[in-house]
Amino acid sequence: MESAPAVRSRSITKYFGDVVALDGVDLDIPRGQVHGLVGPNGAGKTTLLGLLLGLSVPDRGSLEILGAPVDRVLGVPDGVGGFVDGPGLYPSLTARQNLAALATLRGYGPGRGSEVDHALEQVGLIDVAGDRVRGFSLGMRQRLGLAAALLTKPRLLVLDEPSNGLDPAAKRHVHRVLDGLAAQGAAVVVSSHQMDDLAALCSEVTLLAHGRVVFSGSVSKLAAESGRLDYRVLTSDVAGARRVAAETPGLELVPDRPPFRREDDAVVTRGPVSAVDDFVVRLVGAGVAVRELGPVIPPLEAAFLALTGAEDALAAQGDVR
Repeated sequence: MESAPAVRSRSITKYFGDVVALDGVDLDIPRGQVHGLVGPNGAGKTTLLGLLLGLSVPDRGSLEILGAPVDRVLGVPDGVGGFVDGPGLYPSLTARQNLAALATLRGYGPGRGSEVDHALEQVGLIDVAGDRVRGFSLGMRQRLGLAAALLTKPRLLVLDEPSNGLDPAAKRHVHRVLDGLAAQGAAVVVSSHQMDDLAALCSEVTLLAHGRVVFSGSVSKLAAESGRLDYRVLTSDVAGARRVAAETPGLELVPDRPPFRREDDAVVTRGPVSAVDDFVVRLVGAGVAVRELGPVIPPLEAAFLALTGAEDALAAQGDVR
């Protein structure tokens, strides 16, 4: 069964009273990769994570986790770890005592001290292993939650906003841990609102909106779904850049208005990637040096806004374009 996806769902539906939290979700998550789960608030992400962790069961449809069907009773196969809505920790215990208590609750038996310390070392908390958790920052609690999940030797790791409260160094550390797990064959599911994290970490993403899957596939394919993007271009000749932009097929200039107040000699253009590439070639041909080029909104975030309808809602409020 090892060739089967870590997660396979078909038409899973979940109700909370009259509210449809998940509406016919089909999903395949392969082993050996980090898979992102994104969507606006209320899209059904937390509900789906709860199903994967065995905290609830679908009302309709079929769900397989690590090759085993999930029945209509709570529980998942061995090899599943993670947390949703933040890790559950004992504030009066030390980091090491928290993990030791977890090992006892799971029936691991005595003699797991070395594994506890190894998990703490993996997430960069070995130096504070003897400190009580009540004094931990949000980022330290997140890392301790990850250490608790690692203690289960997961083949499916499910994490809800694991980068919350992490500084850049700690975030890179966590990313290395997750990449290492995936390289060893585990499936890692990460729910996050931080698009830069997902773009850097995930091989594939699933985008939920109103309880339904509106996209599932590679990050590059999702970025391509955004279509026309706004690019900020800093050049040696702003007037020349504007003239070239106006002459480039498929490209248009974005008016100088919030959030594009021009504080330098940058030009903001809108168009598909192919038109932006053509624009750069034309600039060089016209003798205009390109000093900086980048999207105003990262492509992954732009696709998220476009596919969930959030872009139109924000534009109506005057927040976007």
